Amino acid sequence: MREPLVRTQVVPYLVELARGGHRMHLLTFEPELKARWTQEEIAAARDELAGKGVDWHCLAYHKRPSVPATLFDIAAGARFVRRFVDEHDIDILHARVHVPAAMAALARRRTRRRPKILFDIRGFFPEEYTDAGRWKQDGVVYRAVKRVERWLMREADGFVVLTEKAREILFPESRTTGRDAAGRPVEVIPCCVDLKERFDFDQDEARREMRRELGVEKRKVIVYAGSFGGWYMTDEMLGLFTAARAADPNVFALVLTQRDADKIRVQLAERGFGTGDMLVKGVPADELPRYLAAADVSISFIKNCYSKQSSSPTKLAEYLACGLPIIANRGVGDVDALIADNAVGVLIDEFTDAEYTRALADAAALDDAANRCRDTAKREFDLETVGGTRYRRVYDRMNVNGIR
Repeated sequence: MREPLVRTQVVPYLVELARGGHRMHLLTFEPELKARWTQEEIAAARDELAGKGVDWHCLAYHKRPSVPATLFDIAAGARFVRRFVDEHDIDILHARVHVPAAMAALARRRTRRRPKILFDIRGFFPEEYTDAGRWKQDGVVYRAVKRVERWLMREADGFVVLTEKAREILFPESRTTGRDAAGRPVEVIPCCVDLKERFDFDQDEARREMRRELGVEKRKVIVYAGSFGGWYMTDEMLGLFTAARAADPNVFALVLTQRDADKIRVQLAERGFGTGDMLVKGVPADELPRYLAAADVSISFIKNCYSKQSSSPTKLAEYLACGLPIIANRGVGDVDALIADNAVGVLIDEFTDAEYTRALADAAALDDAANRCRDTAKREFDLETVGGTRYRRVYDRMNVNGIR
C-alpha cells in the first residue's frame, strides 16, 4: 500500500471506478506486515480508502526463497479470495498481472458465484524477468511460468494491455473488433495520471519557486525520474547528462529516484558534476510534479527488448503533464508513435555523444513544446477520460456480454 506505484497506478484507478458506481475491494500483500504496520495505521488507511469508495484488505507478503514464497502467497491469496467472493457476491476479479491472476483462477474453481476474471496483463511478465537477467531464457522457471500464463489466458474473461504493440502481439483481431478470437473484450489502457489530483496547480509559479529553491534560475535543467539498472539504461542516461555538460557547462542534472541515489551521485561526480550541479534524491509521489516543473527536458532510456513492447512508462505521462519534452530511445511500447505523432520530444537511434547532442538541440528547438506536451497528456493519459473510461467500458462489456 505504501509503494509509490500502488499510490499512483492502483489506488487512483480504483477510486475512479468507485466514482462510476462500482463497489471496489483491494487486496494487497504487505512486506513485514506486523513489523511495518500497527493496527491503528491499518485502520486509518482503511478509513481513508473507504471514504473514497474502496475497501482495503491485506495479507503478509513473503519474498524468500523466491519461488516457494510466491507459491505460498498465491495459495493464501486464493483462499482469501474464495471466501470473500461467496460472502460479498463479487462479480469481477480484477487481477493486476500474473500472480494475482493465478490467485483469481484458483479461487474461482471453488466458488459458488463464479465471478468473471479480468486479466490486467500490464506487461510480458516471464520475458521481463529473462530480459532483466533474473531468469534463464528457456530455463525451468521460465518454462513453468509460461505454462501457467497460457492457462491464465484460457481462464480469463477479459483483458487489459498497456500498449497497442502488446495488443498486436497477443490479440491482433481485437484492433478492429475490440474482442479476441474467443469473443472476450480487450482494452488498451496506458499508464495514466490523475491530472486533477496531482497536476492541477499553477505550474509556471511552481517552476519559478522550485528553480529558485534549487538555485537554478538561469540554468538548463535535465530531469530523469525513476529506477536504474535492469532494463533502465543507467550508463546511457549518464552519457546524455555528460554530453549535455560538454555542450553547456552550466547544465544541472536533476535525478529523482528512490534507489541507488548515492551510487548515481558518485557516477555523476566522476563525469564532472559538482555538488552544485546536481540533485539526486527520492521524493514522494505528491511532490514529484513540482520537482518536474523545474526542468526543461526529460529523459527515458529503456532497454529495447521483446518484453518492453508491452511497456507504458508512467514517467512519460508525468513528464508530459508537466510540459516537459522527452528524449527517448526507440522500440519501447508505443513511445515511438507518441513522440513522433505529437511532436512532444525527440527519438534517438543510437547511444553516442553526437546523438545525445543532436537530441538535446532538437528538443530545445521544439515550438510551443510545453503546451503541446500538456495537451498530449490530457488526450492520451488522463485518468478520468482515458483510464477510467476504458476500465468502465471493459467492466461493462464483461458483465453484459462476457463469457463465463
